[in-house]
Amino acid sequence: VAERHRIEGASMSGTPRQEEETERLLRPTALLDYRHPDLEALIRARGWRALPEFERIGAIYDFVRDEIPFGYNLTDDLPASQVLADGLGQCNTKGTLLMALLRGCGIPCRVHGFTIDKALQKGAVTGIAYRLAPRSIVHSWVEIRFEGRWVNLEGFILDKPYLRRLQQRFAGQRGAFCGFGAATPDLQNPPVDWQGADTYIQKDGIDRDFGVFDSPDAFYARHGANLSGLKRWLFRNFVRHWMNRNVGRIRAGARLPSGPIMDTIPRR
Repeated sequence: VAERHRIEGASMSGTPRQEEETERLLRPTALLDYRHPDLEALIRARGWRALPEFERIGAIYDFVRDEIPFGYNLTDDLPASQVLADGLGQCNTKGTLLMALLRGCGIPCRVHGFTIDKALQKGAVTGIAYRLAPRSIVHSWVEIRFEGRWVNLEGFILDKPYLRRLQQRFAGQRGAFCGFGAATPDLQNPPVDWQGADTYIQKDGIDRDFGVFDSPDAFYARHGANLSGLKRWLFRNFVRHWMNRNVGRIRAGARLPSGPIMDTIPRR
């Protein structure tokens, strides 16, 4: 299997150091479990490995963005196979699934860790759920090596139906938008489509940069997930279900406020 991934992956010939990095960034891990039967079956059924590199990345990216809708999982540090089984995800969990599918199809990738200000979640997350959330929330995006350079992928977080609903409701919004899971300079035209360049949807909410890691396993081992103790128990058993119902109502066209409900993200 590993040999097939090398043959079908991007051409990464270079120095021994570059080749070692490429090999390292294609490995499966406990969270990037692309050899799991469900992920392997998905990759085969979609025929992604047979696609040219650009189209391969785009097809996997679109799948994670739109066929795994925006929502809240049990925790951040889930294996990709569980995210697929859940059928929903947020920045960290969808990123894990994206990385696993990319590596399983021969695309070297790594994770860049951050925190984001919780203000960008307001509206998607409300009431006690919003009050329970820490001010700074663990966040990440995926970086892929494409055509000899690193490309940042973050625009996969919000599925198109959910994003379209926000765009329709806030059609008159001009300038920066923050709320409902988005933090972007232009809600009507955010860079969320794969075109061979960086994609973003929450970048403007970042308040701390942790740097890059080979895998989400390494990132969480260093910086942990978002909640612990009683807050974690409440989130896992009660709060996230309410949050997912709220996100579903927004996606289905529930009435929203006339403007983004948000705290102010401190500018440092």
